[in-house]
Order: sequence, then C-alpha cells, then structure tokens
Amino acid sequence: MSTAGSGSTKAVPKMSGADAAGLVGLIDRLETLLNASELSELEIEVGETALVLRKPAALAAAVESAPGGQSAAPASAHPAAAPSATPAAVSMPAALNAVFAPLTGLFYGSPSPGAEPYVKVGSQVLVGQVIGLIEAMKLFNEIKSDRAGRVVRVYPEDGALVKAKDPLIEVQP
Repeated sequence: MSTAGSGSTKAVPKMSGADAAGLVGLIDRLETLLNASELSELEIEVGETALVLRKPAALAAAVESAPGGQSAAPASAHPAAAPSATPAAVSMPAALNAVFAPLTGLFYGSPSPGAEPYVKVGSQVLVGQVIGLIEAMKLFNEIKSDRAGRVVRVYPEDGALVKAKDPLIEVQP
C-alpha cells in the first residue's frame, strides 16, 4: 500500500480473508480512538505501509486546500480511511431502503460455490429471508433481511470483505 496522493503506485500483496478482517478491525479501533480524542488526524506508518485517518472536518479542509478542490487519489469506501476523497465521492445507498451488514467479514451471496444466489436484482425479498452469509472467525453467519420488497441493488461481490454497517442490498418497498 502507499500513502494516498504520494504519486507512486505499488502492487499490494493479496491478503487472506482473516488478515483483511483483522486489518479492518484494527482500522475500526483506530477510528474509534481518533473520534474519542481531540486530534483531527492520525497517521501511522509501518515499513512501506501508511495509513491516514482524518475526522470529517479535517477531511473537508484537506479537500478544500487541494488544487481545484479535486483529489488525486481514488475515493475509498471507508470515509475515515480516504483522506483525499471528496464528501460527494463517498456515496451512500438510499439509506432507508438498504439492508446493512451486522458484522465485519467476507460476504457470500450463495450457500455454496456455483449455487444460485440467495437474492439477485429483481427478486422479491421478505423480512427474515436469508440474503447472504458473512464469514467471520471461521463461522458462517446467515444474514437475514429486515426489509421487504424488490431487490434493486446487491452491493458486495461474492467473497468481498464487508464492514459492519456496510450496505448489502437495497430494496424497493
């Protein structure tokens, strides 16, 4: 990984699901510490890996001070880990109609590889219906919908790492 905006592009080694979940957990804990402190920014560097977490006010200031108000680095799905993402670049789903991940882990949209997905765009979903699995700490947790309606979007790809409170699906009532 490289520091956002450093201008260099480095290959990021493939991370196992457990390593990625551990890293996301660490970032979550650092974000909690940052938000509980009077600091506006936290920068950590270990070897060639660097991470910058900024509070929204510091993020807005960084974006405003960038030439033309544009950021050089792509936006991240995690606003606190994306120091150069503009507030508009971090898109949220039609918040009230989304089903969110209750925990952090790897998302699977079907019960087994090659099987039909639990839900797909256009299908109907009922409250309590299984919409996917999240693997966390080597356990597969069934994720059930808390909304009923027609699925208009499935957010994570199969096998993708999702954080707690990330949107999984969006439904139209």
